[in-house]
Amino acid sequence: MSEYIDQNQTGASAGIVEKQFFTFAESPGGLKLESGARLSPVTIAYETCGSLNSDKTNVILILHALSGDSHMAGYYSPKDAKPGWWDIMVGPGKGIDTDRYFVICSNIISSCAGSTGPASINTETDKPYGTDFPLITIGDMVEAQKALIDHFEIKSLLSVIGGSIGGMQVLEWCSRYPDSVKSAIPLATTTRHSALAIAFNEVARQAIMADPNWNDGHYYSAKKPDMGLAIARMIGHITYLSDESMRLKFGRKLQNRSALSFEFGAEFQVESYLQYQGKKFIERFDANSFLYITKAADYFDLAGQYGSGSLVKAFSKCKSKFLVVSYTSDWLYPTYQSKEMVKAMKKNNLDVSFCEIDAQWGHDAFLLPNDRLDNLIKGFLRNASNE
Repeated sequence: MSEYIDQNQTGASAGIVEKQFFTFAESPGGLKLESGARLSPVTIAYETCGSLNSDKTNVILILHALSGDSHMAGYYSPKDAKPGWWDIMVGPGKGIDTDRYFVICSNIISSCAGSTGPASINTETDKPYGTDFPLITIGDMVEAQKALIDHFEIKSLLSVIGGSIGGMQVLEWCSRYPDSVKSAIPLATTTRHSALAIAFNEVARQAIMADPNWNDGHYYSAKKPDMGLAIARMIGHITYLSDESMRLKFGRKLQNRSALSFEFGAEFQVESYLQYQGKKFIERFDANSFLYITKAADYFDLAGQYGSGSLVKAFSKCKSKFLVVSYTSDWLYPTYQSKEMVKAMKKNNLDVSFCEIDAQWGHDAFLLPNDRLDNLIKGFLRNASNE
């Protein structure tokens, strides 16, 4: 998220929330992955807000993006300086109203915020997996989420909602479990990565693997590849912004000086900002998780997985009502990609609404306060609930 955006909020806070854990696939067979590998056991970190109604029909599943986690809203303790990553949207009276809905958000497998991933202990070696961890797909992430939903004995989700890589998971849910999803809101996302998106991810991964501390991913008992991860974050962060947002905020302003220094330091404010983002990222994220999640996003191809190359065929088994949202300044997942999925949905006579929101903040816009998005989601969910 762009830290320099002021996040004004409406509605009440979700209050104090708790990170919880669910472990499954403890049998020798474990969780079978799309690669053919098996993972056992599997732990999912998750958070809930709101109350589950008696017939379990008010459930909304929130799906996070690359560096997100299960902490979607509220605070872990009264001393927390910041709430969850989507606190602007989830809470009493907000777009996703926790007075009406039971909201679940789980940390994806291969991440590093409580769910099983490369930093987890491999029970066969009693050491962190590192790159012995099997490659994960978006489908594998959804399969693990389905196990959590089954644990709650929830038969159908009122809605699945997510942006970016979270939006990919939304589309995967609707295709993989069409009878389990009543409505869906994919935000600022795509049905498959473009060559440009794959290229940026690969450069970021190479930055990590070129770090002398990477050690083929087995660095947990030594120095970590912090410099590589910081550079990877800087590369990724550029794709989350837009030319207009960077021009308005930074332009060519110098950092703490009135003239050029003729040195290789952070002379421009934008340089200083990116370095700050990189340094802050290494405090909370794992380099291997970055590799695994970006690779899963690159592998994602809805038409290839479900339609033999046809996006229309890929949506043919879907039954969800859709609200698709894109942003004018998102050049990572531009609007034409959202329009392609909307066209394919309509060819299957699905109930789909589409909105392109005018926003200058780039791909990050779905994480920032926006009254239009708030009202769109609120109205869409109420209609889905009433139906």
